[in-house]
Amino acid sequence: MASDEGLDQPPRWTSTNLVGVPTAWLASAGFNQRAPELHIAGTRETQPGLFALLDRCNDLTEAREVFVHHLSIAFGLRPPERHELDGLGTAEQRRWRGSWRRLLQGWGMDANGAAGAVLKGWVESRFGLVPTFHKAPLARFPSPAWITYLEEKASSRHHSNNIHQQLDLLYEFCQWALARFPLPAPQMQGRHLRLWRGSNRVEEQLLSGSLRGRQCRVRLNNVVSFSLSPEDASCFGDWVFELLVPRSKLLVFPGLLPGHVLQGEQEVIALGGDYDVVARYE
Repeated sequence: MASDEGLDQPPRWTSTNLVGVPTAWLASAGFNQRAPELHIAGTRETQPGLFALLDRCNDLTEAREVFVHHLSIAFGLRPPERHELDGLGTAEQRRWRGSWRRLLQGWGMDANGAAGAVLKGWVESRFGLVPTFHKAPLARFPSPAWITYLEEKASSRHHSNNIHQQLDLLYEFCQWALARFPLPAPQMQGRHLRLWRGSNRVEEQLLSGSLRGRQCRVRLNNVVSFSLSPEDASCFGDWVFELLVPRSKLLVFPGLLPGHVLQGEQEVIALGGDYDVVARYE
């Protein structure tokens, strides 16, 4: 009889994904070292017009205007005019509120709020990476922490208006932009971006190595925020991790989107998993 050991431990679950690589490898430090390209199945194929328009853009400023305009039309993200409200049902009147912009703004305010749960749920759905923290450690299942996460990731406050499809396009736009308009060195190093992350929860994240020895391996949540400098990262924790994040794990980087989207102007949102880091105490 097969052993049931680990079946109530979500990080050990077998998860499917839409990016065509084994989830266990995607979550590993080995994947980060190889840094292969990733694409969400069917996303670019179902929006050929958008990417044809993007390919004609001369710079990132023009490209992001095309991207935002396309999503506004495709998902009805423009607030209805007063004279239009009478002809719309209650759901249609509120449809525009379910947008990638509002979700990212919610994440920037509180990664452990309802918007954070929806974003973590999208990563879980598309990449198979199970979250490890939402308000509390997501260890054994079931637990009160898991129930809270499941309730919030399905809440209609942010999980509406095909929000997963909006995020699919955001991810693919990010990958397109990085390939077409690479970030400058030394920040960008081939297929990697050098980033920093501040943390106070280092003991529960540590997998191997020694914090005292500085070189160690940590397990980060399935989606996390990083900073472009150690100084910015130190504002978020006493320990600062320096690490190389694969380009294919990035969702948002500074300059990708117009306007004030995230609280921190130098914030990068990327997929988590196991990372080899250089740690230092600030």
